[in-house]
Amino acid sequence: MKYKLIILAAIAALAAGCGGSQKPVDMTKTDNTKSSNSNKFETGIVVEKALSSYVRLPGQLKPFNEVNIFAKINSFVKQIYVDRGSVVHKGQLLAVLEAPEMTSQLQAANGRLLQAQESAGASREKYRRLKEASKEAGAVSPLDLDNALAKMKADEAVASSERSNVASMKDVQDYLNIRAPFNGTIVQRNVSAGALVGPGKAGDQPMLILQDNQKLRLEVMIPENYVDKVDLKQKVDFVFNALPGKQNSAYISRSANALGSLRSEAIEIDVINEDGSLKPGMYSEVKIPLRSGAKSLLVPSNAIVQSTERQYVILVKDGKAVFSDVKEGISSGDFTEVFGNIKAGEKVVLHAGDELKEGTEIK
Repeated sequence: MKYKLIILAAIAALAAGCGGSQKPVDMTKTDNTKSSNSNKFETGIVVEKALSSYVRLPGQLKPFNEVNIFAKINSFVKQIYVDRGSVVHKGQLLAVLEAPEMTSQLQAANGRLLQAQESAGASREKYRRLKEASKEAGAVSPLDLDNALAKMKADEAVASSERSNVASMKDVQDYLNIRAPFNGTIVQRNVSAGALVGPGKAGDQPMLILQDNQKLRLEVMIPENYVDKVDLKQKVDFVFNALPGKQNSAYISRSANALGSLRSEAIEIDVINEDGSLKPGMYSEVKIPLRSGAKSLLVPSNAIVQSTERQYVILVKDGKAVFSDVKEGISSGDFTEVFGNIKAGEKVVLHAGDELKEGTEIK
């Protein structure tokens, strides 16, 4: 009887322990559930459609013609007739330079020309007389006549050479007169009377800067991604930041047909500036028309991941995360145009961050 009581007490104690409020936890099952939930992400689809019929890009006004004016020879500024803001016409005298050595060289050239002309005249007269005398048999030998003819031709050649030398010196002398190459406005003057000037090199400061502002070039840089979509046959609308209430429109005048250092193509729009209200350097917002039917790849805006090193979207391929670098284009609502190695119909991960690594399984 004693042994039966001990066994019953042990059974009662075991039952009390198993009937408590706390239950054992399966740690393995909990960890697997958490790991499974961590790989579940919201995804979207890459779509292809026409986003807009135009793209807005900044433009800058530039003078239609611009030239840095330098002296052609080393000289001093004797007189300058224009200043900043002066309106000039083609051929107008802008400045006069002086170079005393040029005057001496021209006088020396004139002296040599005169001497050569006298020698040529004397040789010509001698040949004429010998030829006249040779009409009498035995009066002049044929050799003397030939020598006189050769001497006459040689002296005439020397005279012709000296004449060309004088003409060249006069042309160089005319370099001392600085004239406007086209109609325009002097926008910069860097010298005064007495200044030493000479032929300019790249980076040197010019005497004057002349710009033609009656017609301006509106330069717009087209990004590489839009180069093949621009419609060159439609008018372009643009508004200048300094004149916000005035809407302008014109056709694209020319394009570079080449990409520059910024991976963009320059196009130009000719802008007539009759009243002079527009100035080179002004910025504008330009609406560049795109060809009808031009489509773009769009992704949800929250699918684009920004980091300090790159900009990318995370594609889902074969159930795994694959990173693909992209460039942003136009944003429209919740979607953004992107350019990169992606295709329409592919899945992209939404609300992804740096914690998602490439190759992670996506559920």
